Amino acid sequence: MSMKPLEHDSRYGELDQVMRAYLGQPADDTPERRSRALDAYLRHTWHTRPWAIAEAERQLREYSRNPPGRIRQRLGEFYAIPDTGIVESEIGDWLLALADHLRKSVEEGDVPEPSPPQTHWEWHARFPEIAQLLAGWFSQDIVDEFPDHDAAVADYAATTDPHLVARLVGELHELLALPLDEGDYALAAAELGMEVGPPEPFSYGAWFQSVAATLADG
Repeated sequence: MSMKPLEHDSRYGELDQVMRAYLGQPADDTPERRSRALDAYLRHTWHTRPWAIAEAERQLREYSRNPPGRIRQRLGEFYAIPDTGIVESEIGDWLLALADHLRKSVEEGDVPEPSPPQTHWEWHARFPEIAQLLAGWFSQDIVDEFPDHDAAVADYAATTDPHLVARLVGELHELLALPLDEGDYALAAAELGMEVGPPEPFSYGAWFQSVAATLADG
């Protein structure tokens, strides 16, 4: 019998957040150096949920010291570490190294410098509502569902809770405030799930500004 959500989150919830940050990224942390993935987790989590870093450190250390045995595996009452390319015999040491880095970050204030998102996970963690809009309304199927981009934006606004629309507008303004060039905006759009280009004659950045203005005006 698998764990109930509350039990899973209390044991492994923040551990899972750290592991998700490694999807598609090399787990190349060393005792002396954090990986790009762990930097992304720390940069975002210090900004949004700083208290969670100590909980992640605790869960990582506990898991490394007490990995699930055969009975828990048979019952499904455990968290399965995603495949990060690390051999099973070395996972415990790797998790301890991550826990040490998190503890150092908390105790010494060793925080990554602010920057635009650097990984796929960080783009989605920082801009979840933009990802919802772009992946949900601007996939390759848009030509079959809507006559144009404006119609897709109008449908999003009509079918989405106003509080989430307001949150999206805030995320768009935050994105536009970052030191990004047009190539960076194109990368952001792709990372966040947009499968089509902006409508003519807009660039990606100009279209993001247009969408923010349209939704803010209601």
